[in-house]
Amino acid sequence: MHSFASDTPASERHSRKIELQLHDLIQLFNSIDPSPFENKDLNPDVEEFIVSSAQEYSPNDKLVLRILLEEWPTSEPTELIKNAIHNYFQYRARLNHLRFRRLMKEGRVSLVIGLLFLATCLLCSRFLLGSGQGTWATIARESLSIAGWVAMWRPIEIYFYDWWPLRRRGRTYEKLSRMPVEVSHAPKK
Repeated sequence: MHSFASDTPASERHSRKIELQLHDLIQLFNSIDPSPFENKDLNPDVEEFIVSSAQEYSPNDKLVLRILLEEWPTSEPTELIKNAIHNYFQYRARLNHLRFRRLMKEGRVSLVIGLLFLATCLLCSRFLLGSGQGTWATIARESLSIAGWVAMWRPIEIYFYDWWPLRRRGRTYEKLSRMPVEVSHAPKK
C-alpha cells in the first residue's frame, strides 16, 4: 500500500486532497471484520492515515479523498467505497460522541465528589483543629487542605484538558463522513 497526502496550490483553496494508493480494494478494509463491505471497518492503517492527513489541514478546509486502485474490481466500486467510508466515519463520530458524553458525566461526578471532599477537609481543618498553633496542628491543617485540593485534580483535568481533543477528533470524523470520495484506476508501478 502506498499513500500520500497532497496539497493543492494556495490559489485553489477550495479543497485539499488526501490520496491513497492501494493495490486492491481488499487493502481498504479490515480483513477480520465479517460485515458486508458497506458496513465493514476500515483497515486501521488506512483510517489513521486519513484521519491524521485531515488533521494536518485547517478545520475550514474542504477535503476530498482520492483512492487510486492498481487492481480494478470486476464491478464498479466507486459507490460501494464512498458509502463504506461515509458509513465508517459516521460510526466513528457516534462512538466519539458517546465517549465525550461519558467523559462529561465522569467530570460532573468527579466534580461533585471533589467539592464534597474538599469542603469536608476544610471543615475538619477548621473545626477539629481550630486555631491550634502547634507544629502537628499546622501539619494536619495543611495536609487536609492539600488532600482536599488533590481531590479536585480529576475534574480540573477533565474540564481543562481532556474534552477538547475528543471534540476535535469528533469534528474530524463528522467532516470525513461527508467528504467527497473519488476512486480511479492507477497503473501498476
